[in-house]
Amino acid sequence: MAVLSLIQRLLRKKTENPNNSPIPGFFRNKAEQQGFTLSNGQVRAIDALARETAHLLAGQPTRSLYLHGPVGRGKSWLLDGFFQALPIAEKQRVHFHDFFAQLHRGMFQHRGHDDGLAVTLDDLLKGCRVLCFDEFHVHDIGDAMLISRLFQALFKRGVLVLVTSNYPPEGLLPNPLYHERFKPVIDLIATRMEVLEVSSPQDFRSLPQAQSSQRFTRGQYVWPGTAQQREALGLPAADSPPLRLTVGTRQLTCRRHQARTIAFTFNDLCEQLTAVMDYLLLCQDYDHWVIDGLPPLADCPIAVQQRFINLVDVLYDRDKQLTLIGEQPLESALSGQAIDLARTASRLGQLQTTRPQHTPDPVS
Repeated sequence: MAVLSLIQRLLRKKTENPNNSPIPGFFRNKAEQQGFTLSNGQVRAIDALARETAHLLAGQPTRSLYLHGPVGRGKSWLLDGFFQALPIAEKQRVHFHDFFAQLHRGMFQHRGHDDGLAVTLDDLLKGCRVLCFDEFHVHDIGDAMLISRLFQALFKRGVLVLVTSNYPPEGLLPNPLYHERFKPVIDLIATRMEVLEVSSPQDFRSLPQAQSSQRFTRGQYVWPGTAQQREALGLPAADSPPLRLTVGTRQLTCRRHQARTIAFTFNDLCEQLTAVMDYLLLCQDYDHWVIDGLPPLADCPIAVQQRFINLVDVLYDRDKQLTLIGEQPLESALSGQAIDLARTASRLGQLQTTRPQHTPDPVS
């Protein structure tokens, strides 16, 4: 009996060993194939992912992980790789906007239940053991209160949660009017999750090898949107008349929709009361988006800037092709005050740029 017990302990120890996890080898091969050199922060995160994978496969309790750091440092790359390499089927990779849209919709549908959140999570997770939660950020106090309930429910269910964010936990919901009310969630994250910084001196999105396989990076930033540029690229005229467009139960305005291509003005999408759910629904029908008339964001109200940030997040995550037409160089247009603009600038910086053609001076 003692021998059997010893064998079981040895087998358990071997299974729990992170060296037996498929995660480290997967990332070594992926980095080599893509020509990346892993940063120290990425290596530490990979070690933690390997450890928790070993615990998960051994049927042992796991500790959730919270990866944070500046834009373009490989957090989503780590999350996507972990999701791909994890050898179980009961896993989900979700985006902040998409998941919360589904959460709100489900809780509304189940509002007659005593615990609408629990019923909604039963529907959304369906036995999920690992939830990869990308691009986590909080700016709305209503979402903040729901996040508290959500995390408590996930931890109670024993779900291994992997979160990526541009912000450390204490940097979430920075609005001083609400930050203290969010403090219990920050404390919950610190208690129930391992918090790791993923940093690097380089923005990996700027490297050519990071741009080869994405539809988003084949898009363009066009400025200043002259008639000649529009004609050459087949873009709508600057004064295209508005068209009514039904999106779910709402009526929006666009400038053109044909096959899988749709065109809007910046005003149509960002200066009106549109929402993330509108963008998600439109992504089901359109793969190429034209957004015309990007102004200097510093001149726009914060709410308008935030809608634009949300829109770019959705298009990037859904890997849609974007043609963005602005009045000035992109770096000048993106000098706004919204705190997530660094992420937006990093993503839009991957677009190809079509500049105005300068006529050479005549030869005398």
